[in-house]
Amino acid sequence: MSTPHPHPPEPVEAPAPSVNGLRLRARRVSREVRGGGRILNGISVEVAPGQLTVIAGSSGAGKTVLLQTLAGLSAPTEGEVLHDGARPGPPGPDFGFVPQEDIIHRELPLRRTLVYAAGLRMAPGTAAGTVLDTVDRVLETLGLAERAETPVRALSGGERKRASIAVELLTRPRVLFLDEPTSGLDPVTAAALLRTLRTLAEDGTTVVLTTHVLADLLRADQVVFLSAGGEVAYAGEPSALFAAFGVGTVEEVYEAVAGGARVERAVPEDDLAADATSPSVRPPRVGVLRQWTLLTRRGTALMLHNRLSVAVLAGSPVMIVAMFAVLFRAGAFDPAAPDPGSSAMIMFWIAFGAFFFGLTYGLLQICTELPVLRREWLAGLRIGPYVASKLTTMLPVLAVADGLLLVVLRALDRLPAAGWDTYGSLFASSVLASAAALALGLLASAAVSEPGQATLMLPLLCFPQVLFSGAFVPVPRMTVAGKAISWAMTNRWAFEALGSGVGLESLWRAGRSPLGPPLLASYGDSFGHPASRGWVILAGFALVFLAGTWVILVRKCRDGAARSRAGH
Repeated sequence: MSTPHPHPPEPVEAPAPSVNGLRLRARRVSREVRGGGRILNGISVEVAPGQLTVIAGSSGAGKTVLLQTLAGLSAPTEGEVLHDGARPGPPGPDFGFVPQEDIIHRELPLRRTLVYAAGLRMAPGTAAGTVLDTVDRVLETLGLAERAETPVRALSGGERKRASIAVELLTRPRVLFLDEPTSGLDPVTAAALLRTLRTLAEDGTTVVLTTHVLADLLRADQVVFLSAGGEVAYAGEPSALFAAFGVGTVEEVYEAVAGGARVERAVPEDDLAADATSPSVRPPRVGVLRQWTLLTRRGTALMLHNRLSVAVLAGSPVMIVAMFAVLFRAGAFDPAAPDPGSSAMIMFWIAFGAFFFGLTYGLLQICTELPVLRREWLAGLRIGPYVASKLTTMLPVLAVADGLLLVVLRALDRLPAAGWDTYGSLFASSVLASAAALALGLLASAAVSEPGQATLMLPLLCFPQVLFSGAFVPVPRMTVAGKAISWAMTNRWAFEALGSGVGLESLWRAGRSPLGPPLLASYGDSFGHPASRGWVILAGFALVFLAGTWVILVRKCRDGAARSRAGH
């Protein structure tokens, strides 16, 4: 249970004009989920604009499913849901949904986090001063002003819940849905949060929330009590709840509903269709370029504030350089006495180092913030700018790491004394290898559901890149199946592009080592193509992986927004 805030937040009336709340209607709504049977059964309910409605019931009654269905995030199996007399459209900045999980990044200070969130939600062209004023007003409203400069990870559980709600209040939505916002809060903080939601409702925002907290029922304008079969056992004012069931406490209401008690309530069809109003004009979404810029800035800030990210960024190149210094002697590329075996392995490990940098940087980029992404998608974020921002945030860092690797290896005499054209080719091959690996890491990060799974993907993705790169078993000597698999390995094309760029064929042919001709024969024409061939293939892989990431995230945002949990 969270520690009570030293100064429980009191509602502070916002100076902004009143909100035109959304009218919600459900008409004979039923919902079935695969493997869970029928969760909702013939529910008809109405939520008036500016009304605070609490959905209650025992575990398994379908509270969360009804909340998502009313929000338009989950289509009913039968019946229909209307928003202002029309079918729900795509969510936008005037729509707020707060799930039980955190929907806010934890690395940055709270105010800075909200500033980025406001930039993605507020109308294009909003002045920076207006954004800051809005953030400060919301912090004050939710009693978080004193915690504005505190990193989100240092907030208590109750404060993080209020921070998640703060994100939704930045644009003063017409409707706000909350899934158990008071769960786990101490009584003082929970009561203060309900008073804040009451203030929002009085100002015009339609507020709907689910709860397990008994005291929440008596603080609402309307209580929708669900029975275990997903039916409405009661819908009406809290003041009439006890009399309807002939009991004196909320606990007894739960017992009566569990025993099968139900207050029948007629909902005429003409009432359900009446008073339809025209939906208000949706505020314009932030443009693609603006979203990409904001996300890139935020991603950079998050990366620099995350100690693990900084450790990985700094540690990976150091580890690779140390490996080179221990494994290989200097002078492998000496034209007078080259070492063909070592020169080939140096090229491979440069290719694999670039791959490892990109993969490790990408694997944890998306799975750790998927709840945040889903919520921002509901507020109008496009997936394209999000994916692009990951590339533009990480690729410059990868380019610096690749460049430093080449510089250090040359200083250690593990690379030849060559001109800018050679090193320009090596740098381009390394950066494109890192970009393809980063895109692969993002694809894997989007595909998994939690960071632990992403970590397990690391060896699974690395081993094939080593075995089928053509370095240890040259491609011409692989089986037909091995050759086919090697085509899908970015490390193969990076290895061949690096070998071509440094001139391995010429070096082995001109050198005196007896190992040169056999190696040339075994590798065939692996290094006989221009390095640009490998660049084109690596860039193509990066685009394919990024497109796959986009497809997966679009599907996850749509499915995740409508995810129903049979346990509620």
